[in-house]
Amino acid sequence: MSIVKKVNTYLDNEHIHYQLLRHSPSHNSLGSAIASNIPAEQLVKAVVLEDSEGQKLMAILPASHKVSLITLNEMLNKQFHLIKEAALYQLFTDCDHGAVPPIAEPYNMDRVYDQYLMQQPCLYLEAGDHESLIELTIDEFSRLMQGARPLHFSHRVFH
Repeated sequence: MSIVKKVNTYLDNEHIHYQLLRHSPSHNSLGSAIASNIPAEQLVKAVVLEDSEGQKLMAILPASHKVSLITLNEMLNKQFHLIKEAALYQLFTDCDHGAVPPIAEPYNMDRVYDQYLMQQPCLYLEAGDHESLIELTIDEFSRLMQGARPLHFSHRVFH
């Protein structure tokens, strides 16, 4: 597998320039960073949240960080929680389990991103499988995030 068709089509339609990087199989974003020999703060992951009314939100942040739900909920004046794993699989049927691309639009979802990402020279996104990453310049990532709200809602877990 490589980049999932839905994401590939979206990136092409938006004229986002990227490179595809292959790596040995991994089981999570941190594993992908290690397998690709890239810093974990440059690997972008998605955490999918849901509120009590079923509204979905993709929180986009570095693999080296963890979402602070308390901070995010205060900033948005909402009560989001992690989406159940079975519901996540239903949303991302074209992706391998656990390889959610941090690109919300093809999945009709709102999004926010942690502004820490904008401090990186380039970024790598999960492509929907456990063997590929999408490499973006910071300018291309900025274009991809147009319309998303930049916030500071995470804290570093891995150094």
